Amino acid sequence: MTLNPTNAAAKLPTGFGRLWTAQTVSSLGDGVTHAALPLLALTLTRDPMALAAVTAAGTLPWLLFGVLGGALVDRWDRRRTMWVADAARTVLLAMAAAAAVLDMLSVGLLATVAFLLALGGLFFDTAATAYLPDLLGRDPALLQRANSRLRGTQTAASGFAGPPAGSALLALGRVAPLLVDAVSFALSALLVRSLPAVPRPAAQARESLLRQARAGASYVFRDRLLLGLALRPAVGNIAFLAVETVLALFAHERLGIGAFGFGLLLTAEATGGLLGAGIASFLGRRLGTGTALTCTAAVEGLAVLGLAAAPNPYVAGLALAVCGAGMGATMVLAPSVRQAIVPAHLMGRVASTSRMLAMCAAPFGALLGGWLATTYDVRTPLYAAAGVLLTMTAVTATMTSNRRIETALRSAASAGEPVPSGSKDPVREREPELL
Repeated sequence: MTLNPTNAAAKLPTGFGRLWTAQTVSSLGDGVTHAALPLLALTLTRDPMALAAVTAAGTLPWLLFGVLGGALVDRWDRRRTMWVADAARTVLLAMAAAAAVLDMLSVGLLATVAFLLALGGLFFDTAATAYLPDLLGRDPALLQRANSRLRGTQTAASGFAGPPAGSALLALGRVAPLLVDAVSFALSALLVRSLPAVPRPAAQARESLLRQARAGASYVFRDRLLLGLALRPAVGNIAFLAVETVLALFAHERLGIGAFGFGLLLTAEATGGLLGAGIASFLGRRLGTGTALTCTAAVEGLAVLGLAAAPNPYVAGLALAVCGAGMGATMVLAPSVRQAIVPAHLMGRVASTSRMLAMCAAPFGALLGGWLATTYDVRTPLYAAAGVLLTMTAVTATMTSNRRIETALRSAASAGEPVPSGSKDPVREREPELL
């Protein structure tokens, strides 16, 4: 994606600051709950299957309703969808806090809370993804800068600050983390409610929800660029979950580190993620977005290979930091391309389809990692993951090339959307390129 230097320096609109603040506050609350819910479950039971049920409940909404949720978001006002979703999560967590006060918490209740929180997250995240390009005039340069800031603060809030805060708050009682997260969602809802309205996509012919959902999924699978952008996180999740499944065991058996050292490894990965998000726009300008995406994919694969061969914790930490940097940059660059070229009336469905593919791939990676570690040894899943990532890099390189991205942007410009100052025009109605 070639960006105009003048436009690259353009200011983000005031409304973005409110959206950024809202998502940062909400991400901090998410980090608190992410740590607190499993620990709350642990106070109720020691049954591994019951604990797993609470964790699994948080993944089910994307698997069950991902594409349908995107179709609904494309029907609804995106700003209203966001603040209603956060207001609903505020009420949900307040009710859970009341149950804690009344000593009525149970594993089933916590699993229900995890499921409904994730369902609200599905609608909020999809609506926010669709709202952002409208707020920024679908300007590629502004989208990269905005996504870089959103990704960086999300990592800092949910990855660094939130989990330790959740653990600390739980020491004050079961109610504390639930109330803090409820307050974070309430603040986010108020901020989102104050965001500027954006024009709603032109109404489409009334079709059934399933038909609209299928049209959104088809749009992704029939377009080589969008398919390549969707394959990156989907295949990547297979590899990364294979690594994550055995990482604690690998750290203990091969690197000889305990729980504290393992926490430092995860911190190294999150630090790399922050760095990657911060330099993503620079990489996109210097290399072109397509080449940058190919480079970050190769970096991820080589970093996991380095992790597998790491002789000590220091090399392992460096490898995880490099891998995190590749992932952080990818999570800025890829959505920015998608948001710049997808028609407004399809944005929710395209975003949710891509996210659902990634979520569906994760369990396969976890099973693969466990099977390889059991059948061979704890390093084998890491070597396999590196092979998967490097193979995916080769497969998707031409699908997300600079030339293909530039062609998509030119096609968008010819479709007649209002042109952002100093930038190429986005797409309104682009016919997908057949495979």
